Amino acid sequence: MVEWYLFLPQVRLPVADIVDRARRAEASGFDGIAFIDHLEAPGQPAESIWEAMSIATWVAAKTQRLNVGHLVLCDAFRHPAVLAKQAVTLAAASDGRFELGLGSGSWPAEFTRFGVGQQDPVARVEQLERHLALITQYWADGEAAQVPKPAHPIPLILGGSGPRMMELVRRYADWWNLQSNRLDKLSRLAPATGSARISVQQMVGFVRSGTDPVAVREVSTRRFGHLGPGLVCGDAGQLIAHFAGLAAQRVERFYVWFADFAVPDSLAEFGESVIKAFPNAAP
Repeated sequence: MVEWYLFLPQVRLPVADIVDRARRAEASGFDGIAFIDHLEAPGQPAESIWEAMSIATWVAAKTQRLNVGHLVLCDAFRHPAVLAKQAVTLAAASDGRFELGLGSGSWPAEFTRFGVGQQDPVARVEQLERHLALITQYWADGEAAQVPKPAHPIPLILGGSGPRMMELVRRYADWWNLQSNRLDKLSRLAPATGSARISVQQMVGFVRSGTDPVAVREVSTRRFGHLGPGLVCGDAGQLIAHFAGLAAQRVERFYVWFADFAVPDSLAEFGESVIKAFPNAAP
């Protein structure tokens, strides 16, 4: 069984449009939705971006079935005791639909601008390791436990591909996510995940019925060609073959990132033509 998540960076879009896309994704058979976590839009500091936990909470309140999470929350932005409490609260409020995605941070420019985090990537991973240990203690029995404890399982998704991150994946993660610009590393890194299940982030230039494939590829490549193999363009049949190939490499979840910014027509047709082609698709 594979799972389908909409990856929707909360940049530029009004909150009402984000909710609308989430509801369209839910109606189209997606299993979940994931947002980003930045204090400024990466590479676009003048562009609007909504706070990650707030937007996830609002979307969870406005949907019925979708799992809600992030690729991924930045460890530097929240004290682990606060994050552990936020996660338990949102999991309870959503009846178990929250998943905790966590990483060491990928945009040092915002660390400098806002005076948070550390520039040294090794130090950031070391801090993440300490915080993961604390979060698991806050959720467990013992002197460090917070009250209330999680009433629902809170899956932990870790992103990253360096040796130290892969060690943390093996020790702590329920899911390991490989970001789109590193998909060429999948076959090499997959054996290093231990018991963690594998997900990938995939940018899609979806050629819908009646659209010009040349134009779709041209626009998608202009916007996201820098992702290399992380961008795939094609119609439903071509995308089904592509995702089936990834599933054959132990990938169990796809975070689909649409080059057209997930317009509602794309979500509906993708659900009807691609998601339904796979076994155990959501109703």
